[in-house]
Amino acid sequence: MTDIRTLRLQLHAIDVEEAERIVTRKAGAAERWADGFPFEGDVGAVGGFLRATTSHGEQRPFGYYRITRLADGRAIGGLGFKGQPDGGDVEIGYGLAPSARGHGYAAEAVIALLTVAADHGLSRVFADTTLDNIASQRTLTRAGFRLVSTDAELHRYELLLKGSPST
Repeated sequence: MTDIRTLRLQLHAIDVEEAERIVTRKAGAAERWADGFPFEGDVGAVGGFLRATTSHGEQRPFGYYRITRLADGRAIGGLGFKGQPDGGDVEIGYGLAPSARGHGYAAEAVIALLTVAADHGLSRVFADTTLDNIASQRTLTRAGFRLVSTDAELHRYELLLKGSPST
């Protein structure tokens, strides 16, 4: 599995060993982590990645990706797929360490992750955010998602990929 690079970021598909270091919050000798990485969201998402890997085997390319800032080589967050694709659809989630927020990194990483879905022939990507998470709502909008529903707890977004029947 090759890494995905953007202008400012590298997305690295993690393996089980790295996932275990993230969950236990113990960086490897060669790893550099930004202040606040991993945060609770990373630990929860990577725990889900480990459970899915144990139950169903290799998750990549639809697993979890560590986001590294190229300027200083520090891990600043993560994003990934919340399970394997189902009927051409897949759900994503993402998060950044508090010290990395507010610089557009999340939208840049989400856009890069969308290439994985498109390259594997998927037609639709979903994401959700809590009603009060304005920053995440802006991230999804910047990445091209549109709001499709809201309930008492969540806003739900979708993005139709080029070549899907609805685009």
